[in-house]
Amino acid sequence: MSDIRRAAVHGARQTCTQHAPAVRPDPGASLPEVAGDLVASLMSESWGQVSPSVYETGRVVSLTPWLTGHLRRIDHLVGTQRPDGGWGAPDDGYALVPTLSATEALLSVLVRDPATGPRRDGPKAAAAARGLRRLRTMLPGRPDRPLPDMPAIELIVPSLVELINRHTAVLPGDAFAPLPLPPHLDDGKLDLVRQLLASGAEPPQKLMHALEIGGAAARGFTHARPEPTGTIGASPAATAAWLGDQSPADPSTPARWYLETVTAMHGGPMPVAFPLTVFERGWVLSWLIRAGIPVCAPPEMVLSLTAPLRAEGTPAADGLPCDADTTAGTLYALALLGVPHRPDALWNYETSEHFCTWQGEDGFSTTTNAHVLEAFGEFVETGFADRAGADAARRYAATVDKVAGWLRGQQRDDGSWTDRWHASPYYATACCAIALDRFGALAGGADAADRARKWVLETQRPDGSWGRWEGTAEETAYAVQTLLLTGDAPGPDVVRAAARARDVLVRAFSAPDAVQPPLWHDKDLYHPRAIVRAAVLAALHLLETAPARGRKE
Repeated sequence: MSDIRRAAVHGARQTCTQHAPAVRPDPGASLPEVAGDLVASLMSESWGQVSPSVYETGRVVSLTPWLTGHLRRIDHLVGTQRPDGGWGAPDDGYALVPTLSATEALLSVLVRDPATGPRRDGPKAAAAARGLRRLRTMLPGRPDRPLPDMPAIELIVPSLVELINRHTAVLPGDAFAPLPLPPHLDDGKLDLVRQLLASGAEPPQKLMHALEIGGAAARGFTHARPEPTGTIGASPAATAAWLGDQSPADPSTPARWYLETVTAMHGGPMPVAFPLTVFERGWVLSWLIRAGIPVCAPPEMVLSLTAPLRAEGTPAADGLPCDADTTAGTLYALALLGVPHRPDALWNYETSEHFCTWQGEDGFSTTTNAHVLEAFGEFVETGFADRAGADAARRYAATVDKVAGWLRGQQRDDGSWTDRWHASPYYATACCAIALDRFGALAGGADAADRARKWVLETQRPDGSWGRWEGTAEETAYAVQTLLLTGDAPGPDVVRAAARARDVLVRAFSAPDAVQPPLWHDKDLYHPRAIVRAAVLAALHLLETAPARGRKE
């Protein structure tokens, strides 16, 4: 990392005793002013800023038809169906879970409503029939294209197919014929999980996020208790499954009012992970500060990041287990704010080769390890590791080298990375390349970042954008950060490519409420608006300052 860039990060570290209320961005405001509004909005919208989820909305329609906003949720499902009959991303793998959920929800309405019964007319029935037709083309799958690595997908797909086939059994006509399971999935694991829940044994906490797959065993499950926010598992669907299809006898139950609150916040449709307080704040603050944007973090925001930290790490929000990704992102943000904490909690997630996101994780996450590298690397670079004693300092340094070496080994032949928490390689590549360039010197981080820049340059679209399925402002922001936050002074090819992206980013900057495609992994894809907004602001700030950095360096 150059001295100039280090100085920019240092200058961006600020704390303040007050924060302005969140306001609608002024089109003529400067980048630091807009960033200040964004940081303020993290406090005024304390549960997070996230897009609606077709999957989660469908589950709440099916599981809690008594809840306020039921008809608005149905209208949302009907209104968001694609012309081909599916829901969600254009990719069949990513579209499967939302299409199953929306189709099952609409079928549940047809079966449940005594005034409608099993009628085949009307928009709900037509949308359900189109969904079934689309699912028959999706479910055979393709051997060369496995389903995306989404949380609980191996449980969610069999559970929804089972529910759909239960509905179609009482609906007349070929349009409502039963569905098969994909050939590479069965219901064996789902049966085991349901037996575990029915036995009364305490399951892993991460299962609470997808409690809705438990069927009848989820209703009032003993080991699930509402968090202070009222949520079960930080999920409207899990909370709805716990409450059940009858309005609770106690009208003041916190779980019911969690769902009422989420309904009021989103106008009916439901997000997939909510709240996401710690995760959102850590990512927004670190990305803004890393790009050199001055950030005024009020003490209560710093407290909201330090208070959840414990020996086992920190969760993304109430209702979720601690995880290495959120812990690392939080520690990195605090270090950039000048409030460093020892990263020892992350050693709970160390394996022989890398760091897992949580104990018992199937697979691995490159971006979790990139964030772990940043957390340890920043702690070492700022000198705080030396104050922990010689043995601890050596272990911190060894951890940096270990993670950097593992990340270097995960780089693809074309210079990119992919990850299990995001659909786009541009996100994973930005996370890994930037972390390696800054903290991976002994592992050849500079060479890895150079290969990443070449891949980014080679994949730019004619309109100046970048993107997996189409050019998006979010992916363009990650590409620009990869180009301008790695290496020394940017070369002419980098400057030209980044400049071509300016219009894409400016349009997103000027229209913060414009709908952007969801790319982040949960039970289906979601769009964390504040986090993506921070990525766009960081890229624009780098574009403004890149020529100056180049001249000085």
